[in-house]
Amino acid sequence: MQLRYAFRIEPGPGQRVALGRAFGCARTVFNDCLRARRDAYRRGAPYPTSAVLSKRFITEAKQTPERSWLGEVSSVVLQQALRDLDTAYRNFFASLKGTRKSLKISEPRFKSKRDSRQCVRFTANARWSITVDGKLNLPKIGPVRVRWSRALPSVPSTVTVIKDAAGRYWASFVVETDPADETLSPLDRDQGIDLGLTHFAVMADGSRVRSPRFLRRAEKKLKREQRNLSRKKKGSKNRTKQRVKVARAHAEVADARRDSHHKLSTKLIVENQAVSVESLSVKGLARTRLAKSVHDAGWASFVTMLEYKASRYGRTLTKVDRAFPSSQICSACGHRDGPKPLHVRAWTCSACGARHDRDHNAGHNIRTEGRRIRAAQQAVLPTPGPGASRR
Repeated sequence: MQLRYAFRIEPGPGQRVALGRAFGCARTVFNDCLRARRDAYRRGAPYPTSAVLSKRFITEAKQTPERSWLGEVSSVVLQQALRDLDTAYRNFFASLKGTRKSLKISEPRFKSKRDSRQCVRFTANARWSITVDGKLNLPKIGPVRVRWSRALPSVPSTVTVIKDAAGRYWASFVVETDPADETLSPLDRDQGIDLGLTHFAVMADGSRVRSPRFLRRAEKKLKREQRNLSRKKKGSKNRTKQRVKVARAHAEVADARRDSHHKLSTKLIVENQAVSVESLSVKGLARTRLAKSVHDAGWASFVTMLEYKASRYGRTLTKVDRAFPSSQICSACGHRDGPKPLHVRAWTCSACGARHDRDHNAGHNIRTEGRRIRAAQQAVLPTPGPGASRR
């Protein structure tokens, strides 16, 4: 199982210049190869292969006066830029054919030095290393200080250096782990979660997690910084400085939301053998008047965290279909009492007279439906024969 660990790095002034040079060279190779493929498409010629592009825009380009500065960075960075282009085209064609299970994506576009995210990737061939004193030694850049927050579980295969819109630098490591080493002890407990806006999550056992509303709480500061940005002259250094301030304000909101999601998802996965959650249509809800609150909640990223952590730690995540009427069914007797408007937060069952909190009742029904789905999946699994080996 592949995992990605990201850590803040603190390059010095000279190292920032070297990283900026690496970003620019990788961007140039990407754009040159993309332009060549687009020109071939317009002429009706076959797409040039990666080997042809590598020879023309990397090996031979270094010998020309116009591109001689490509030799100032590691060649692995340039080769990885070409691989990124191949991956982008592969995903684009898979999206056209319908074999890619996601939204339709467009053709690769040219990169710009004004993009909010710049990155370069170093593989093992680049001979990068982690020094004895914990620094990240990169070719033609030097040892960079890393803010280690945890130990890596194994030797990383690649490292990607990223500069985000807020001017922060990150080192993202890809490591291989054995899922058997991280599987948690089985538990006889499961949980159902009803996601909402007032309360981010209401559990089947009655516990609640209030919605932090990170974006709403930071709106005053964001408005002030954005207003200051709009008053700066375009192209000026003051506008560039203010743009970074705006990006940092948004990064604080995103980081706080991500941290909250990580803590809650880890707690749920560690304390429960199975977790059931409703598969919400976030894209559809984002078209309503509640769009800002829906984006602020970040349900999709939270469910994604639950999904990969369940796979990592040997737990089960069950997604209940959004069409399941979790708010209409009485969790005590099973009677379906019909749809209710959103302002109705509590109701009484017309069949058994039980009084229900809307969200708690929905969480209980989602847990029950999740149990039913898991039982049905177990029933259709083939039973191993007497001579089958157990692993």
